[in-house]
Amino acid sequence: MTDYTYVGGELDRFAGARRWKAYWASQIEPFVRGEVLEVGAGIGTNTLTLCDPLRHRWTCLEPDPSLADRLRTAIASAPLGSATRVTVGTTRDLQSVPSFDSVLYIDVLEHIEDDREELRRASKLLRPGGHLIVLAPAHQFLYSAFDKAIGHYRRYSRRDLVGTAPSTVSVRRAVYLDAVGLAASLANRLALRQSLPTAAQIQFWDHMIVPVSRLLDPLLAFTLGKTVVVVWAKPSP
Repeated sequence: MTDYTYVGGELDRFAGARRWKAYWASQIEPFVRGEVLEVGAGIGTNTLTLCDPLRHRWTCLEPDPSLADRLRTAIASAPLGSATRVTVGTTRDLQSVPSFDSVLYIDVLEHIEDDREELRRASKLLRPGGHLIVLAPAHQFLYSAFDKAIGHYRRYSRRDLVGTAPSTVSVRRAVYLDAVGLAASLANRLALRQSLPTAAQIQFWDHMIVPVSRLLDPLLAFTLGKTVVVVWAKPSP
């Protein structure tokens, strides 16, 4: 394993976006079960959102040693117990054997240059019947100074993300989330061009925009949004 330092600065600012985390979590929770691998677990805010120690055993995989230390501290202060462990590294450091029922990439895949190879490795880590779950920023036309500043290689259309996974897994769900936030992101792309939103802007989005999107997205059949979610399943024998 080579040393890795995360270049983004947004993790702490977005940690308090509880409405947003609750929203996307509700979309993927039915597919998260058993032995879970969370790739790029960061500072643990997504782990604490999703992990239920009565339903899951959770491996947090984080390549940045300093973030992994913060992750251990966050987990130690939560009632997760022995259900959760932290491993420093990437999927390249894991044995390529089917060991997990769910593999998660929450705002992570866009940071990985060879995303196709990454998902190929992830699919090999899945047990039959398991799920590969990716949440990522949507639409390359929204790529902004913010994306560049935090190390994004790309944003995804639903079609592009679906096509990134190998043929060994099949799509179960592919949706866009946060239709109202799409307009806000477009305004930032065209006018504000900020490299990082302010805490006040994040709070406004989480408190005012996300609840409206949560109502509007189903009415639009999840066809618009600034975030894309795709879930694949590995066939059972």
